[in-house]
Amino acid sequence: MAFAKRCRVHTQDPNQRTLGHRSGTCALNRCAAGPAPARCVMTPWRSLKMAEAHQAVAFQFTVTPDGIDLRLSHEALKQIYLSGLHSWKKKFIRFKNGVITGVYPASPSSWLIVVVGVMSTMYAKIDPSLGIIAKINRTLDTTGYMSSQTKNIVSGVLFGTGLWVALIITMRYSLKVLLSYHGWMFAEHGKMSRATRIWMCMVKIFSGRKPMLYSFQTSLPRLPVPAVKDTVNRYLESVRPLMKDEDFKRMTALAQDFAVNLGPRLQWYLKLKSWWATNYVSDWWEEYVYLRGRGPLMVNSNYYAMDLLYVIPTHLQAARAGNGIHAILLYRHKLDREEIKPILLLGSTVPLCSAQWERMFNTCRIPGEETDTIQHLRDSKHIVVFHKGRYFKVWLYHDGRLLKPREIEQQIQRILDDPSEPQAGEAKLAALTAGERVPWAKCRQAYFGRGKNKQSLDAVEKAAFFVTLDETEQGYREEDPDASMDSYAKSLLHGRCSDRWFDKSFTFIVFKNGKMGMNAEHSWADAPVVGHLWEYVMSTDCFQLGYAEDGHCKGDTNPNIPYPTRLQWDIPEECQDVIETSLNTANILASDVDFHSFPFHAFGKGLIKKCRTSPDAFVQLALQLAHYKDMGKFCLTYEASMTRLFREGRTETVRSCSSESCNFVLAMVDPTQTVKQKLRLFKIASEKHQHLYRLAMTGSGIDRHLFCLYVVSKYLAVDSPFLKEVLSEPWRLSTSQTPQQQVELFDLERNPEYVSSGGGFGPVADDGYGVSYILVGENLINFHISSKFSSPETDSHRFGKHLKQAMNDIMALFGFSSNSRKEFH
Repeated sequence: MAFAKRCRVHTQDPNQRTLGHRSGTCALNRCAAGPAPARCVMTPWRSLKMAEAHQAVAFQFTVTPDGIDLRLSHEALKQIYLSGLHSWKKKFIRFKNGVITGVYPASPSSWLIVVVGVMSTMYAKIDPSLGIIAKINRTLDTTGYMSSQTKNIVSGVLFGTGLWVALIITMRYSLKVLLSYHGWMFAEHGKMSRATRIWMCMVKIFSGRKPMLYSFQTSLPRLPVPAVKDTVNRYLESVRPLMKDEDFKRMTALAQDFAVNLGPRLQWYLKLKSWWATNYVSDWWEEYVYLRGRGPLMVNSNYYAMDLLYVIPTHLQAARAGNGIHAILLYRHKLDREEIKPILLLGSTVPLCSAQWERMFNTCRIPGEETDTIQHLRDSKHIVVFHKGRYFKVWLYHDGRLLKPREIEQQIQRILDDPSEPQAGEAKLAALTAGERVPWAKCRQAYFGRGKNKQSLDAVEKAAFFVTLDETEQGYREEDPDASMDSYAKSLLHGRCSDRWFDKSFTFIVFKNGKMGMNAEHSWADAPVVGHLWEYVMSTDCFQLGYAEDGHCKGDTNPNIPYPTRLQWDIPEECQDVIETSLNTANILASDVDFHSFPFHAFGKGLIKKCRTSPDAFVQLALQLAHYKDMGKFCLTYEASMTRLFREGRTETVRSCSSESCNFVLAMVDPTQTVKQKLRLFKIASEKHQHLYRLAMTGSGIDRHLFCLYVVSKYLAVDSPFLKEVLSEPWRLSTSQTPQQQVELFDLERNPEYVSSGGGFGPVADDGYGVSYILVGENLINFHISSKFSSPETDSHRFGKHLKQAMNDIMALFGFSSNSRKEFH
């Protein structure tokens, strides 16, 4: 049988087994009378699958006494040709986009306009170059190979090209200078000065037309390094309400000594880095905060995104996975072509940095004993799907094109129908990514560096992304909203601790009842970037792709697509012991997470804006009031803001607990204070919070600067009691708002039930709370609260009750009763 030689290789490399081929026993038979054609002895299964196995090889050969009989597979050669064609198309598109982005804010066609303009003036006997063209002409004259007319043309083209490049550099530098201005952010809301309007017009003039995703990257300003004294003063102001007089006096002495003595020395090195590096924070932040962390990623670092709150467009797990995976791949297609529009603020004027999009797909965090690394590939043509303890490799392309939703559903259904059992150690393998990093790094080096284990692990780590077909049913249930949402959140955050690959850039999770979600690794990007992808996926799934009446994806199945491939593992008992240890560590961590996720329906940002205040400031002050009622004290509060107004910017901390917010909270719990007094203090606290947020966004935050100074001190091997104490202070209330960036994708007036649930994260401190929230439309806010059962001080449900009450109490200050809120809805 011509397939026999391939099957011998098959036996040596079981990684190539197709789904359902469980025996895989192959042998080369020989007759005593002499050599006979090689034969394959395999457990028989459906002839269709055997045909597909034949198609998977480009050539087949038979060993005979007369030599080797070689036969080519036209189908396989066709697939190889189409795959190569696809790769070359992607290379060409990348080259074209590189040229377009490289000359932005000009365009390649503008080169022709400039050169033609120069040549026209030359033929009109006008010298636009002030003698430069004549000098180029004389230089060319020394070659002696060109006619006079040729030299004139070449001189004109060279000068025109140089003029075009000079104009690009001038426009780019002018745009960078314009974008360095942030006065617009500190203007009173709703009021814009004439100077800001003129500035906006200038930015739009220099911004060019139809920018691509990375068009503005070289025009973004660098993150400025604040003065040491300014940062120290802002720090002391932030901790004043949290410290007793004696403690504050001691800290002030430490801070002032640092600002005068060690601080300037460290600052000099930081300034030097800011001139040399693109961003003086981001690389150290990625390395020391994320990649060097040796604790579990699960709960501590990874975060999640939920599906639509009320809607499940289909209850067929395979169909939802088919549409969801296809939508993610459509987004990747747009990303590869840089067709995603850059995020613009202030009426589509001010661009944000897009660098974090670069590692969204084909990315995996690789464990190391001292530090992890991020592995990113330019392209990947497969995904890995986990189901019931087994791993399957699914190719994303067939006949040189992306699989259609119905075809992906077909592949997923084949996996769901497969009856094979997990191999030894396979079912819990992913627990290695959920536990401590050092055991995983050592185990990876010892047991996954060669053979079938390496091939299978490569398939996982080099996949476009990871998919989990979860066996549970999750999502909002009207009959039990609290328990259902809490279970949904915990499932997305940690699952069973062995059914998500926490090292992948993101794991796409589809539950048995058709609900879906995502778990994302944090080091490569921040939540708004993943949120942008997720908004596109949810809207494309529901409003563009849709489903047939029977719940399946639209379109037809394709029986010619090869079956998914089972990944093969040979996991020794020593490795299985490490897996069990990691799973125990992860289970202890996961079972300790107390989660409360709930929609707040009483009012939303629509009514808050009627109060002429910032919705974010309103929620942050409600969080301060809720925390004080819950704990009876104030605490250091972290609110994440972004610094993507600068090149390669990531995040900065807004220290939301200020003297002004504390004064407001104390007034709210003081029955002797009048409503007018409380309202006045609320407005002062709200304005202060907005000011702190603006400072953080414009590069004048506190914590990233102090963090980098601390890193420099470690490199110089000098001790700073001030920096050591600052960086050891726990954030007992860590908060983050999930922004809605593509409101146009969801027309909530026409489809009010299509509201997002947002996402969340685990508690940062063992005795603190993690709170995420999303302002959906005008009338809904979704909250996600996390804490730990092991802390006697915290209770997520108790905090949730205090938060709801705080929101209503603050709104009551503005005279909006529950009846008037219903009228507003």
